[in-house]
Amino acid sequence: MKNLYSILGVAKGASQQDIKSAYRKLAKKHHPDTNPGDTKVEEKFKEISAAYSILGDEKQRARYDNGEIDESGQERMAGFRGGRGSAAGGGFGGAEDIFSEIFGNFRGGGFRGRVPEKGRDRKFAIELDFLQAALGEKRRLTMGDGGRTLDVAIPPGVIDGQQIRLRGQGEAGVAGGPSGDILINVTVRPHSFFRRDGQNVLIELPISLPEAVLGATVKVPTVDGTVNLKVPPGSNTGTTLRLKGKGIGSKDGGRGDQLVKLKVVLPDKQDKELKDWVEKWAESHPYDARSRLNAG
Repeated sequence: MKNLYSILGVAKGASQQDIKSAYRKLAKKHHPDTNPGDTKVEEKFKEISAAYSILGDEKQRARYDNGEIDESGQERMAGFRGGRGSAAGGGFGGAEDIFSEIFGNFRGGGFRGRVPEKGRDRKFAIELDFLQAALGEKRRLTMGDGGRTLDVAIPPGVIDGQQIRLRGQGEAGVAGGPSGDILINVTVRPHSFFRRDGQNVLIELPISLPEAVLGATVKVPTVDGTVNLKVPPGSNTGTTLRLKGKGIGSKDGGRGDQLVKLKVVLPDKQDKELKDWVEKWAESHPYDARSRLNAG
């Protein structure tokens, strides 16, 4: 298998942020959703996701750099030590020492005293869109051991770069040791008009001049779907309205709010009647729109 750093196209001394940035760029380019039916791209996506599952975790990266695990995340077996000739006289000699080190004490044809060990962790990388991350998502993971699958509930409110741990769902332990865990590295794709601020959702909402001056009830998108919003008369660009409970979900069931920042938009084509009326109105209603800039 290729060196994991070369798969992501980064140097061995790259920072964790550089590794994350390289992965996100490659994952976006090679994601199966953007290359439907291309099996080569799908295999490349799996390859870079597997590489990031190790290099994206500082502890696993250190173990990989130290040669403790290989490119697939499996433990490397320690090299055999000891000289030759110690098995003379029909005994096991050095071979018994080797097997004792690996398997436990060899007595009476059986292995005894083997130290319990935790099973290996399994790592996965998934991508969510903004709404899936905000509200939670169910995903089915294929373990790769006989086709076993696991349905996973991704909790609402996960953030880009977060790692989710499912304890005891990894590979079985050795000699009665506990099972390993499943580690899921999450990437969240940005939205075209929603932005996140903690548990709140931010959106800029264009409104017309009549809606701003006279007030109106307008439709506004939320993570739950479209709702009606009352715009007060005399609203200005920058006026921010709050929709309670329409923000990001959390594991405890709470929700943030959605903050709607208004933006007054004039017609694309200049209207002569509106222009003439504003000129006449401005003559008798002068005001300084930038007075606050002069206050300091």
